[in-house]
Amino acid sequence: MSAQTTVLLDDLTFPEGPRWHDGRLWFSDFYAHEVVAVDVSGKRETIVEVPGQPSGLGWTTDGRLLVVSMVDRKLLRLDPGGLVEVADLSALAGYHCNDMVVDGDGRAYVGNFGFNSHGGDPFQTADLIRVDPDGSTSVAATGLAFPNGSVITPDGGTLIVGETRGNILSAWDRRPDGSLHNRRVWADLQGGWPDGICLDADGAVWVADPRNKETIRVRAGGEVTDRVSTGEMGSFACMLGGPDRRTLFICTCRQSGPGTAELRSGRIETIEVEVPGAGWP
Repeated sequence: MSAQTTVLLDDLTFPEGPRWHDGRLWFSDFYAHEVVAVDVSGKRETIVEVPGQPSGLGWTTDGRLLVVSMVDRKLLRLDPGGLVEVADLSALAGYHCNDMVVDGDGRAYVGNFGFNSHGGDPFQTADLIRVDPDGSTSVAATGLAFPNGSVITPDGGTLIVGETRGNILSAWDRRPDGSLHNRRVWADLQGGWPDGICLDADGAVWVADPRNKETIRVRAGGEVTDRVSTGEMGSFACMLGGPDRRTLFICTCRQSGPGTAELRSGRIETIEVEVPGAGWP
């Protein structure tokens, strides 16, 4: 795929965690501390401000927004009266929390950095945290190399997670109670740097890769079928949406980490693809 992307929205600090919901793309703008929704015409709305820096997004079974608060390591829910705490993840997260996927029962799987990479700390693996609808927390899986973007297949039977510093997509089988087993490498990205991911109806995964400045479509086993270049911009997350779920929304930015906010280089870019989105998110 060689077509160019189109810029839908710009002047963002750092867009992440995109989700297609109720006819709009929802995403977190990290350093503006905002969850934003934008329609296909580019009209944006700030949904809520999250002082602890928002990241992963999802929804409860009754349609209330769930949002990861990164720095204070909490899962929050947007009720009619404002944000409320669902769970404190600080005892289970090695460092800032980040991306999340929420299944059809409202159960969340939340990743975290594992260590302060920007502060120069030595590498540490991280645990994937599970939050049940009642707010109870547990470790879903251990020893991940920076668990990041995550998806659940339409039948609910498989969870796929991008291990950013492991250069792989890992998969687990899911039992009906949400527990995970049979961990395996779903795709070795051969040095690729998986950040946000999304799933399509053919079972392939689109992977945002900020270091290689591209978004790739990967099949189980590692075959890359499509590549979308983001030029000089890092590709940090992606989501299939639009009226027929064939619009690939890509969150791009010139960099991440310290000094990013002042650049306001973040964008939402789009490109049309052949296979529609599927599963969760």
